[in-house]
Amino acid sequence: MSLSDLAIRQAKEGPKLRKLSDGGGLQLWIKPNGSKLWCLAYRGTDGKQKKYSIGPYPTVTLQEARNKREEAKRLLLAGLDPVAHIRTEKANKAIAEANNAANTFSAIAAELLDKKRREGKASNTIGKREWLYSLAGDAFGRRPIADITSPEVLKALRVVEAKGHLETAHRMRSAIGEVFRYAIATTRASHDPTFALRGALAKAKVEHRAAILEPQAIGALLRAIDGFNGQPTTVAALKLMAILFPRPGELRQAEWKEFDLERAVWTIPAARMKMRREHRVPLPRQAIAVLESLLPLSGNQTLVLPSTVSMKRPMSENTINGALRRMGFKKEEMTAHGFRAMATTFLNESGKFSRDAIDRALSHQEPNAVRRAYVRSDHWQERVRMAQWWADKLDTLRDGGQVVPLRKGR
Repeated sequence: MSLSDLAIRQAKEGPKLRKLSDGGGLQLWIKPNGSKLWCLAYRGTDGKQKKYSIGPYPTVTLQEARNKREEAKRLLLAGLDPVAHIRTEKANKAIAEANNAANTFSAIAAELLDKKRREGKASNTIGKREWLYSLAGDAFGRRPIADITSPEVLKALRVVEAKGHLETAHRMRSAIGEVFRYAIATTRASHDPTFALRGALAKAKVEHRAAILEPQAIGALLRAIDGFNGQPTTVAALKLMAILFPRPGELRQAEWKEFDLERAVWTIPAARMKMRREHRVPLPRQAIAVLESLLPLSGNQTLVLPSTVSMKRPMSENTINGALRRMGFKKEEMTAHGFRAMATTFLNESGKFSRDAIDRALSHQEPNAVRRAYVRSDHWQERVRMAQWWADKLDTLRDGGQVVPLRKGR
């Protein structure tokens, strides 16, 4: 006899397990504690009597239990064991969910970051990429990468663009494209939706880093540095930036083991270079004097220019620019990176040194691939002469000596 909802609700527990039949092997088990459970008794494909626990009542209604019974019958007619089939379905679902989790944008981006770390990419490069990936991840990080469309990516980019961060939006598009191309290479995506977005974003205005280029103004800058009432390490950093014109990060993170003061050379390891190549910098007399003045301050530490907060942390990336502002130089006038433009302009205008030597001093890579294959010299001897010439020129400008104006039309 079939059951009814009223009969099920009114059914009471007993001292032993009670079994109420609904027909076709479907039973409602009522336990001594009052709980009610749907079970299906059936004969498996191997001929043995088996039990299929469908679920508790009333979470599983009478109609739902009957639907499960009919589904089990269809599986048995197809030669499938209902319980074994359910277990297989659960396992497949778990595998699919795991695969989906591994194939989301954020998961693949994290995998790509790990690859970059193994390749020895600089920590600041990794950090910037991680930040850009996180901006995209906020929008579609949990989505399977193969399902993400160009409109979705553009929507995320528009959020950044709307804030006026045009350069960030362009870099974000490039970073997202890099993740998609990695996914394509690892057979988890078939196309890169960022390709269709070329030209979709407003163009970012190219802003050259401010630099002082006029001889008299350079002299005033150098005298301001000499008279700056800041931390000795900050003054030293400013002087070294002017003399050696490295990238600011290369100097801030410099370690004493990289300097050979007797041989007058600073060897920056590839891991800290933008182009991932070891870079040697000749040290003129003036640079050695500045470094020697730092020995009592940090010579027994790892870092040449440690933070004022901790000797184990490098000087803040804002320190040099902050010092320039305190000296009265606006960001439109001079920046830490501007020391490179200042040196490059003078060295090129002097006519005394080859373009290749100047490019090697700046650790630039030759843009022409064919020429790069043949020009492998670091022009060391010429760069040694050039380094001393530039340091002496700075002394002349600082002391207000005779200067030759730069040629017009540079």
